[in-house]
Amino acid sequence: MTRGILRIFLGAAPGVGKTYSMLEEGHAQAAAGVDVVAGIVLDHGREQTRAQLAGLEVLPARIINYRGTDFAELDVAALLARRPALALVDEYAHSNIPGAGNAKRWQDVEELLAAGIDVYSTVNVQHLASLGDVVETITGVRQQETVPDDVVRRAEQIELVDIPPELLRQRLSTGHVYAAEKVDAALANYFRLGNLTALRELALLWLADRVEEGVAAYRESHGIATSWPTRERVVVGLPGGPEGEVLLRRAARILSRVSGGELLAVHVPRSDGVVGDAPSALEGQRQLVTDLGGTYHFVGGADPAAALLDFAKNVGATQIVIGSSRRKPRLGFLFGPGVGARVVRDAGDMDVHMVPHPLSGSGGPVRNKGELNKKRVIAGFILAVALPILVEFFTGALSLQTTMVVQLAATVAVALVGGLWPAVLAAVWGSVLLNYFSAPPVGTLNISDPENLLTLAVFLLVAVAVALAVDQSARRSREAIRAGAEAATLSELARGILASQDTVQVLLEQLRDHFAMRAVTLFRNTTSAGAQPGAQPGSAQDGNGWSMEASVGDEPPLVPEQADTLEEVSEHWMLGLSGRILPASDRRLLSAFGAHLLALEQREALSVTQRENLQLSQDNNIRTSVLRAVSHDLRTPLAGIKLAVSSLRQSEVTFSPEDEAELLGTIEHYSDRMDALVGNLLDMSRLSAQMVSPIVGPVAWQEVLPAALHGVPSDRVRRELPPNMPAIDADPGLLERVIANIVENAVKYAPDSEILVVGSIGGSGSATINGHPASELRVVDHGKGVPAAEVMAMFRPFQRLDDVSYGPQGGTGVGLGLAVAKGFTEIMGGVLEAVQTPGGGLTMIIRMPLSTGIMRTL
Repeated sequence: MTRGILRIFLGAAPGVGKTYSMLEEGHAQAAAGVDVVAGIVLDHGREQTRAQLAGLEVLPARIINYRGTDFAELDVAALLARRPALALVDEYAHSNIPGAGNAKRWQDVEELLAAGIDVYSTVNVQHLASLGDVVETITGVRQQETVPDDVVRRAEQIELVDIPPELLRQRLSTGHVYAAEKVDAALANYFRLGNLTALRELALLWLADRVEEGVAAYRESHGIATSWPTRERVVVGLPGGPEGEVLLRRAARILSRVSGGELLAVHVPRSDGVVGDAPSALEGQRQLVTDLGGTYHFVGGADPAAALLDFAKNVGATQIVIGSSRRKPRLGFLFGPGVGARVVRDAGDMDVHMVPHPLSGSGGPVRNKGELNKKRVIAGFILAVALPILVEFFTGALSLQTTMVVQLAATVAVALVGGLWPAVLAAVWGSVLLNYFSAPPVGTLNISDPENLLTLAVFLLVAVAVALAVDQSARRSREAIRAGAEAATLSELARGILASQDTVQVLLEQLRDHFAMRAVTLFRNTTSAGAQPGAQPGSAQDGNGWSMEASVGDEPPLVPEQADTLEEVSEHWMLGLSGRILPASDRRLLSAFGAHLLALEQREALSVTQRENLQLSQDNNIRTSVLRAVSHDLRTPLAGIKLAVSSLRQSEVTFSPEDEAELLGTIEHYSDRMDALVGNLLDMSRLSAQMVSPIVGPVAWQEVLPAALHGVPSDRVRRELPPNMPAIDADPGLLERVIANIVENAVKYAPDSEILVVGSIGGSGSATINGHPASELRVVDHGKGVPAAEVMAMFRPFQRLDDVSYGPQGGTGVGLGLAVAKGFTEIMGGVLEAVQTPGGGLTMIIRMPLSTGIMRTL
């Protein structure tokens, strides 16, 4: 079955018109005769969007009741049964309500695509997983609903729906995005001009990466070797010494002249013959690259110039920054062009900056002793033919023994330049010339004296032996250089493991860079013992049970059979490399990468075990505290209830209506205490197990206060809330528990004080969360208060005021109220803190972000 085509409408912020554009395209496809069905489309109260639905077939949503509220979700089963040619599915990153089937809507879309249905969907840039921390820094709002970037990048078509930030704010102010009562809060918070401008730039940059991937794929498919730079990208060649810092800062200054550029630092672990790599210098330069906003890469290769150029071409570099040579200028020409000269010569259309530094020309002449490259071999053969002739020409008048010694020296010179076979040729050719021109009878190849025959034979053997020795030395030198490069690579891998910085994705990227591969995939065996069951969503799996766990690069192999090189790391894991067949000489280092992958897996397993042990320890402490607290605080109300019930059941005693009402009141009072205690225990248990999933949406403080203050005597609490307080983002049920626990705590520990509940709004005031406007609710009492040094201790589970020997004695409860309140507040994105009340007492401050008008599950 042919897989469906996914088209995503990408926007920088809510209200740019993604859904509207999707519906427009849906109408265009329907007019062209395509069977189009709107699977789920959310208009968010926008009349223009709702009007666009007219004329399209709309599939009824699946209604799911969760915690007393009905939610509309995509009915995947009904859509598969209807089987249209094109389905319109809004909000690609949406988190489904528990009970809907898949956890995320993009997984619903995957089912539709697998069934051959084309899908149009929408997503905002703030929902891309890789940009979550950046968006939070810009807006102060953490996006809980995210979608992996690679899932979005798999879409066949991505269209940016873009409008200027000023126009979006104008649309917002005229009520085309949110209702009128939410406009002021949105303009002052999420939809500030600076926020929208930064989000728009993020969307453009992210989409530029996608365009660049398309350009690279087109060049590869059409065999175009010339780079087509789509943005400024500067590659810095780090030689391994202290001069690397100079090069990095120069590259940063080059990039400062443009916007949207990229800095990539590359180190090829091979000495240039002057000094070796300085680990401390490289570590400092790695940190400097990070501080400058660039990325550090570690690439293997026997030829630094070729490795650097290959990397630069693969990433589409526009400029290369390298340091000037350390060779002394007067002697460097004797040994051929250096790394810098070869980079300049072979850079093609890339600009090369050769930067002088304090170490320029400081080293002695550099000679590449181990490389018998093609040019040297050709030069050796030329010398093997020419030198013996020159020797015979200039030594013709000398004795046979003297000429033979000079010919032997010439053979040694040829061996040093060209290696074994040129030297063998020189030895044979020299012996022939000696026989013809120097050994009697001269002018013929005959030898009259047996001693001369022995002399020529010894000469030939010695010349060949010298050539073999020189060639063997060259081989050992090459092996030493390779071993040094491998050792440097292993050192780099070990550093990442010990520093706990590397992840599987980072290690795969290092492997791809080092071996200059197009793509690398890590496969997991889903059938072997000990392997985790089930494949990841969207992963490929072949008939042999290998599934794609992680990948880097373009067009990674989906199954082992598609890889050019396979390396079995263990019975559970396998590496697949695409781009070329890896030679046997590199297999040992590939095995080392596999061993480090296993080390990463073991480190992650140990981390998980450590977290589990820590959780078990915390649970055990909580369990012990629960048993200690329950042994007293549950038995006390149970004893009171039992006493009152036993009294009422006595047939021989007749109680007056007043006494009977008092006993029933006692039962009710102790039952309420038990209900609150058990409720807090259950809430703390949910928080400890991370099982709280709040549904955050617009909520007004006035909506939750009546339920939160139910059961508190009306004469103990006074409310002062401004009538125009804007909505906040919160879960109504959780917010009610937060307020109830705080007020109950204030009533309990300030028995002679009136409790004041005061509301305020941030804006230009001090009520902010991460620098953005928020709304506050303050619960103020004038009891004995809490010393500043003990404020933090109040929020610990099972911590009561009387546990630290101040305040009224005989407090009730297990000390969970404030711990639960703090946990619920923070999980909704708010802040709960305590300050001393002027004049004595304690003020609890609940601070929640102003609403953006979007309901979401955290």
